[in-house]
Amino acid sequence: MELSGEWRLQHYEVGQLAPLQIADAGLDDRFWVTAKVPGDVHSTLIERKLIDHPYYGHNDINCRWIEQKEWWYRTKFHLHGAPEADERLELVFEGLDTFATIYVNGLEIGRTENMHRIYTFDVTRIALSGKNTVAVKFDPLYLHNRDKALMQWSSYTKERPWLRKAAMNFGWDWGPRMVTVGIWGKVRLERSKQAKLDSVYARTTAADAQSASVQVTIEGRSFKRGCELTYKARLLSTEGATAAEAAGKLERARHDLTLQVDKPQLWWSHDLGNPCLYELEVVLYADGQQVDSYRKPFGIRTIELALQDEQGNHSFAFLLNGVKLFAKGSNWIPVDHFIGSAPDKRYTDLIELAVESNMNMLRIWGGGIYEKDVFYEECDRLGVLVWQDFAFANALFPDYNADFMENVRQEAICNVKRLRNHASLALWCGNNEIDWLYDMKSADGDITCPFYGESIYHELLPEVLEAYDSSRPYWPSSPFGGNDANDPDVGDRHNWQVWHGSVYPRKFGDKPLLDYSIEGVTFKNYKKDFTLFSSEFGMHASANRYTLEKYIPDGQFYWGSVEMAYRNKDTNHQKGILLMEGFTGIPNTIEDYMNYSMLTQAEGLKYGIEHYRRNKARTSGSLVWQHGDSWPGTSWSLIDYELLPKASFYYARKFYHPLLITLDHEPGEPLKVWAVNDRLQPLSGKVLLQVFDFEGSLINEIAIEAAVGANTAVQLGEWAENDVLKGLAAERALVKLSAPDWECHDNYYYLRDQKDLTLPQAKLSIHADNASGLISVQAHEGVARLVKIDIPQGNVRMSDNFFDLLPGETKVISLKQADGEALLLERLVVSALNAASVSLAEEGS
Repeated sequence: MELSGEWRLQHYEVGQLAPLQIADAGLDDRFWVTAKVPGDVHSTLIERKLIDHPYYGHNDINCRWIEQKEWWYRTKFHLHGAPEADERLELVFEGLDTFATIYVNGLEIGRTENMHRIYTFDVTRIALSGKNTVAVKFDPLYLHNRDKALMQWSSYTKERPWLRKAAMNFGWDWGPRMVTVGIWGKVRLERSKQAKLDSVYARTTAADAQSASVQVTIEGRSFKRGCELTYKARLLSTEGATAAEAAGKLERARHDLTLQVDKPQLWWSHDLGNPCLYELEVVLYADGQQVDSYRKPFGIRTIELALQDEQGNHSFAFLLNGVKLFAKGSNWIPVDHFIGSAPDKRYTDLIELAVESNMNMLRIWGGGIYEKDVFYEECDRLGVLVWQDFAFANALFPDYNADFMENVRQEAICNVKRLRNHASLALWCGNNEIDWLYDMKSADGDITCPFYGESIYHELLPEVLEAYDSSRPYWPSSPFGGNDANDPDVGDRHNWQVWHGSVYPRKFGDKPLLDYSIEGVTFKNYKKDFTLFSSEFGMHASANRYTLEKYIPDGQFYWGSVEMAYRNKDTNHQKGILLMEGFTGIPNTIEDYMNYSMLTQAEGLKYGIEHYRRNKARTSGSLVWQHGDSWPGTSWSLIDYELLPKASFYYARKFYHPLLITLDHEPGEPLKVWAVNDRLQPLSGKVLLQVFDFEGSLINEIAIEAAVGANTAVQLGEWAENDVLKGLAAERALVKLSAPDWECHDNYYYLRDQKDLTLPQAKLSIHADNASGLISVQAHEGVARLVKIDIPQGNVRMSDNFFDLLPGETKVISLKQADGEALLLERLVVSALNAASVSLAEEGS
């Protein structure tokens, strides 16, 4: 039974009233605030209009008082009959943020100290037939860390290392400090008779087209002496037929069995095949009577991390069902600062957008949470692999303290057991950037102490995984490997030369250097990176107009305003200016900034990722920082807080497509055409290289007969720039690559940076077909650069946006509002960098 009914919320000063007085079953809480569970205090106060929305303007600062108070939740439940002698009644909290004391019927039943753990309390002896009362007290965090030693290093605040709570709550370089509190997970009451299933652990030990072996470990618990526990287990196909089954007896409350499946339907990432899911069913019997059952989706697949290739060279490649995979994806941060109140649909929307942009992997970053069940369920369903960091990021942690380490151990066991049956889960990773940054900060003199926390990632977590999940690889940190902990030749790498200006190469012990110059931060540095796997890289771009206008006070939506600067939580805002200065030029207006930053991010990621993909014989993955936003700010995200994709998202649909025709070129150098094929079938056909001037005239066309092997990249040809342009100035050339025989996107290239192009003034026209819900956009009088469709509405999806059009070319676009709302087409506006805006209201439909 889920306790999701009416909860009440109230706050007190610390020590204002005795806890047992507030927890008393007879307390009159009628005048407390009603609250939703799961949720959090901030969201409740917003909904009840007791605080202004913290995301608007500087309102987050006005909410800091919340983290200083003692908060109480109360609810009631009715029990039909008191538990019998062979029954157990357990109260389960899936998420308590963070230091909570729980009372049932006025009696304290336990305390919690970890946001990341599920807590279960036996209430069999104190639950009553009829009405029961639950009260939960949350302490302010300072009570639990004020007497603790400060770590020498903890990014953004030194108060967090002792607190097992989402690190991003304290602020990060893409979001404000928002220290949440409350019941952020579901609360349920579980009633069991005679016995219950404690866990079901299923993993694929071998699989091919002919057969698969699925090992299942069943653990049960009996409440009655001498009770015989037996089970029945089976795998059901997508059609509901029994694919494999077994039955037997649990010895010492545990049994291991193997299900053999003939001609299995394997689980694949969506780009390689069908993410087929069976149903795994386990039924538990006590003395022949059914007492518990488990039934959840299960994907049959194998996953490996190859650290050497067939020639014995270093590699970092995922093998899914034995197939080497190029990981195409992004880094996932929490979907909202108010994690508990974030609806499931926000998860499904963001993961669906990942699939729409041809991503096959998401990395759960270690400064957030072990995500909610809905995240992994959707990744299973949609065929998206998951790289899972343990929740440690950018700090030293007190691994010398036994209580802290036991808390961490239980956190790891809890989440490993919760997540290990998911087919999508590909990798456990010990932390985010800690090993790498410990060395850098030690070399710089910022850290002079031992590596506190090291034993967590290199001892404790491997021990937990050996005991509870040996079925998938573990990697100690990200980045990790080689002579640097961020070595392009060993392990995975975070490339922060672009944007942050880090100077590479660097060896262990070298003093870190930064180059804040146009050359130091430019995305052109990606071509110097021949990493084995790029697990973090990216650059800022503005959020969309609707998102910014919604949260910025009147009169402050202009380039250079204090409120615009407040949206950017990164250090040294000059980095973004330098990046634009080198590619688009410096913006003068807010419209310039939105366009220039989006174009720079989109073209920069295209430049880097196409390089990585051309190099797929060595490089096996690229995970962009970052996927979405947790608040409406300016950040590295591809999708802004209102679920509106930026230009880079639409570019990603093309540069992450399994079939890619790509151009490797630098000014004055030859044009090299490549084909990248991530499919498991070879391709052959015609590839066209066409050169147009900006008025749309075809200057040159080169036809290439191409043959591309399965799962490979190949250079198709090379031509001198002058020969290709035939006298056309490079500043006035548009190169189009296409493959009419293949299902892939056309790819457009300008041979000089945006600031150096001599674009004509183009015109746009638009037309809407109300019956079909389609709009068409046409360019006139010149190439239209970065055609942008703007609509003042959140969660709008388009078949394309931020595209280029040759003069006379028409593109038809489908639009939908993903929450089912009517589209505000009458307010739709289309513009381009070199074309004035035009609206449907002006053009008519």
